[in-house]
Amino acid sequence: MPEIATQKISPCLWYDNQAEEAAEFYVSLFPDSRVVEVTRYNEAGPGEPGTVLTVTFELAGSRFVALNGGPQFTFNEAISLQVDCADQAEVDELWARLTAGGGEEGPCGWLKDRFGLSWQIVPRRLMELFTSSDTAAATAATKAMYGMKKLDVAALEAAYRAAAAS
Repeated sequence: MPEIATQKISPCLWYDNQAEEAAEFYVSLFPDSRVVEVTRYNEAGPGEPGTVLTVTFELAGSRFVALNGGPQFTFNEAISLQVDCADQAEVDELWARLTAGGGEEGPCGWLKDRFGLSWQIVPRRLMELFTSSDTAAATAATKAMYGMKKLDVAALEAAYRAAAAS
């Protein structure tokens, strides 16, 4: 019997025919992640009977559904998955793995993986700098971020410190 979802709302990600490959890739990136269930098209279609229809998976405790819906819809930046990274090492690792194999770097910590899904790879320190009571230093860190693709914690902190010292 299939496992019953306990999460009330789960994002459904539409793929042409790479749902299972994408889910397996995503669960390989994060601890405490797993594929929960794979469903297959039956004789009612519209897909070929036996091919993957949906893949339910969890990433670090959050549940998602990947759907092989066909080529009618593709991802765009209107939806992204934001990842809270503990440090620069985690940013670097996720950035490298998500852009590998055809992913694309974007501005300000954004990227697209090889499936076209947008991600924001955000070091936790960024939000600390942005929400500082020193508005000039927070502004300097923000301006530094605007010039980056992959976020660089040391460079963000340097911009912040330089403005704070002024």
